[in-house]
Amino acid sequence: MNGIAGGDATNDPALRSWLTVPETSDFPIQNLPFGMFTSHDDPVPRAGVAIGDHIVDLVAVHESGVMRFPSADMLRGSLNELFEFGVGPVRKRLSELLTAGNKELGRAANRAITSMAGARMHMPFSVGDYVDFYSSEQHATNLGRMFRPDDPPLLPNWKHIPIGYHGRASTIVPSGTEVRRPSGQRWGPDGPTFGPSARLDIELEVGFFTSRSTELGTSLPVDAAHDLMAGVVLVNDWSARDIQAWEYQPLGPFLGKSFATSVSPWVVTMEALAPFWVDAPAQDPPPLPYLAAEPNRALDLHLEVEINGVVICRTDFKEMYWTMGQQLAHVASNGTALRSGDLYASGTVSGSGPGRFGSLLELSWNGSQPIDLGNGETRTFLEDGDTVTIRGWCQLDHGPRIGFGECTSTIVPAGE
Repeated sequence: MNGIAGGDATNDPALRSWLTVPETSDFPIQNLPFGMFTSHDDPVPRAGVAIGDHIVDLVAVHESGVMRFPSADMLRGSLNELFEFGVGPVRKRLSELLTAGNKELGRAANRAITSMAGARMHMPFSVGDYVDFYSSEQHATNLGRMFRPDDPPLLPNWKHIPIGYHGRASTIVPSGTEVRRPSGQRWGPDGPTFGPSARLDIELEVGFFTSRSTELGTSLPVDAAHDLMAGVVLVNDWSARDIQAWEYQPLGPFLGKSFATSVSPWVVTMEALAPFWVDAPAQDPPPLPYLAAEPNRALDLHLEVEINGVVICRTDFKEMYWTMGQQLAHVASNGTALRSGDLYASGTVSGSGPGRFGSLLELSWNGSQPIDLGNGETRTFLEDGDTVTIRGWCQLDHGPRIGFGECTSTIVPAGE
């Protein structure tokens, strides 16, 4: 499992860069995540790597001759072709170039290093397919207790199969994109009506992109699943709960989910995350053989959510019942073809305890317990003008913070 092997020299906590990197930065030299950005002098998105408050422009690095790629074209538009080429050696070479004492970039540094403040971030990958899972036992249990109080909270299949559905890739947007309140059918005392959702919600999630394609008709061994993962991002799978409640039976999520899904713009590579894999929670009953990873590993990732600057949730991704490797192996188990740039999201990340739930539906217990935002403000669901920000980071004792940046969006009123 190359994707979760113990790190290499690029993960050395003692590494320092000749660039100034704040101690609290999400992007120390041990991280070096990849993204797509534009600047004022070039409207075409190009590949970059984050370090501190800077972006290393890979097109400029290529043109300098210090590090060459097969072509500059693979560095423009999206990360798909670059990740198919392989970013492990690229990240290792960049780590060398940026390490304190290295002067190989020389004068090229003036062109190759740009400020994050002057850049606009774009979708990192061109996404062909999007799958959203339902992998938190606590989240599934909470919803079962909420909506089926007289029945067992988990449905009979939940601990045997990673539940998921195919979302709409065209509505995946990068952090910073405004989210327009969706309209749809809602059930009321006099029957269904059509109008803006009154129960707009967040879903705190973690996602990964695939880096390579597979052939139609082939499956993927669970112990090889991490080798197809490009890297990890934060995800907010916005949900219109009133639209969802009316439409989801019998076929599941539809228009109450497909209006927007936000992702953080920096893809944190599997190489950068190598030190942060831990044993996943025990699974009972044991999964079927095609899902029985040895070992079954979870990412030790800390998460928090803010509304208008007030933290409403802190939780941990490592508590998820179904792991990323199991999710991807299950997707491929029927022979579907995977593609570079596919996005797979975890489903709502909820831990045990009210302050650790990853949706307003749970935090307000279906609207019955308003959330205090201070200054006399409360929320059960989102209001127009609210700004939601998700943050995530991995960190060992006294080690560098491997962060993901922000996944943030502001709600704007429904359109005409």
